[in-house]
Amino acid sequence: MKEQVTHKEKLSLYFDVAENVWGTKDIFVNMYFIRNPEDETWVLVDTGLKSSYAKIKKVAAELFGAGSKPSCIILTHGHFDHTGSLKKLAEEWNAPVYCHYLELPYLSGRSAYPPPDPSVGGGLMSNISWMYPKKAINVEDHLHILPPNETVPNLPGWKYIYTPGHAPGHVSLYRERDKVLIAGDAFVTTRQESVMSIMRQTKTISGPPKYFTYDWEAARNSVRRLADLNPNIVATGHGKPMSGDDMKIALTNLAVHFDEQALPKKGRYLKEPAVTDAYGVRYVPPKEKRSNTWLILLGIGITVAAATYIIVQQQKKKRSRWA
Repeated sequence: MKEQVTHKEKLSLYFDVAENVWGTKDIFVNMYFIRNPEDETWVLVDTGLKSSYAKIKKVAAELFGAGSKPSCIILTHGHFDHTGSLKKLAEEWNAPVYCHYLELPYLSGRSAYPPPDPSVGGGLMSNISWMYPKKAINVEDHLHILPPNETVPNLPGWKYIYTPGHAPGHVSLYRERDKVLIAGDAFVTTRQESVMSIMRQTKTISGPPKYFTYDWEAARNSVRRLADLNPNIVATGHGKPMSGDDMKIALTNLAVHFDEQALPKKGRYLKEPAVTDAYGVRYVPPKEKRSNTWLILLGIGITVAAATYIIVQQQKKKRSRWA
């Protein structure tokens, strides 16, 4: 007998974005599910953290039926918090994985990304970014390149938009019919550098997460390109979906005042970007020197804070389940 999912559990399991588009959040990152109404197949966009596997499977079963598999997996980019469950899901589902060709080195084990930059500041997520996984993953057996005509495989009516800066081959997905934009991390709807902002999930249009953005000029151009679309709904890799006039005004302001609103006051890539190509990273500017003692103390503090946060979230889920 299928276990009944209560309304409260559904609210915590996934959220509505637009017609045939849903999202789910795991700790601090979002993944999206898009149905193709022409043949009732569906596509998964990004795979979150390693811990996201179970939730992705649960949401897929709830939305599309037990044992349902996507026609493919689309990656906005390959950072660890967007590909944590990728290998396991791709192998289990035997699903093709599509990405921009400039992301291939980081998904086929050939190159690590430009290293994260803790010096950008803005909060705890930036300060501990030196601890984030850096090694390239290898899902080469499942990898496919997105077509050059900007169409999205298995999703008629959608196109992808090349939006680099945060990652070399970053793409965003756009449905022109109703102007729905899945922006990945080209910009986000929370202050991703701040743990408090993440916990509160306060809606605010922000630039790409600073600690992973390796080319600020490209990031600026990407935000402006997306703002020019004048989207009605935006769903991003971090934060809640946003819509309406307030969102449009905020996105326009970010595009116009990108340097004031999005650029860090200092940082490894602020004056000089990393250099990348189809083979991976070619050059990385020197990093700012930081105290090892400070890093060790920070790491201990963050570990305690992260463990406390996870425990609190688990307790909330348990209370919600039995309420």
